[in-house]
Amino acid sequence: MTAPAEAPVLGLLDGRPLPRTELDRRLAALREGPRSAALPRPGSSEDRQLARWVAQVLLTEALCAAVAAERGLGHPADPAPARLDQRAAVEFGSITAAAYEGSAAVRAVYAAVTAQVAPAPGEVERYRSLTDRRPPGTVWRVATPEGEFEADPETLPAALADALRQAAPGEWVTAGAWTAARAAEPCADTAASSSAAGEVTAAARRAAFVRWLDQARAERLTLVPGLEHPGDPAQPDNHHRH
Repeated sequence: MTAPAEAPVLGLLDGRPLPRTELDRRLAALREGPRSAALPRPGSSEDRQLARWVAQVLLTEALCAAVAAERGLGHPADPAPARLDQRAAVEFGSITAAAYEGSAAVRAVYAAVTAQVAPAPGEVERYRSLTDRRPPGTVWRVATPEGEFEADPETLPAALADALRQAAPGEWVTAGAWTAARAAEPCADTAASSSAAGEVTAAARRAAFVRWLDQARAERLTLVPGLEHPGDPAQPDNHHRH
């Protein structure tokens, strides 16, 4: 639903207007930041879409802050941001992923809402059967800023492989354009089972949170003209067509 905007507000939470101040501050920070050259031209359709996207992140943060207060969920007032891997970010969607990374309240609500979520029977073994394609021979578990993966060291860039061989497990190294760390080699069967269970459970928790958040947004948030969801086909700057 959409309400008329008589004042510069971000949106409405439970019918209460939220000031637009933080949206303007974040947009200004983006314009002054190191990636400002990659941002759309001010006043363009793409610029208005950026404002809509940032507004949705802020509304998600405000909603979860309200839920955290209602449930008495403790969280740091000024936390360090989190970092999602690529799979988690895709499963969340860009708006929820940005809110999760930047807001401790969102992460606290996520933990509370999904605490009892577990994968369906057989899902872990099914996932293992579909994804266990480890190459023969030595296999490293490699962590990078973008996420983790398993690899034969012979398939890595030579400089990076050499640096990882000389480093202690868990120690981050940089070789040329690559930054990574090598995990200690666990027992293969135990590690595979634990990894599969953890990944399937994490995916189930993310899916449950997305469903919960969609419902909470629909019930408690009201958007205002000019700050609709960027994917709303009714707003004038959504030019995506099938």
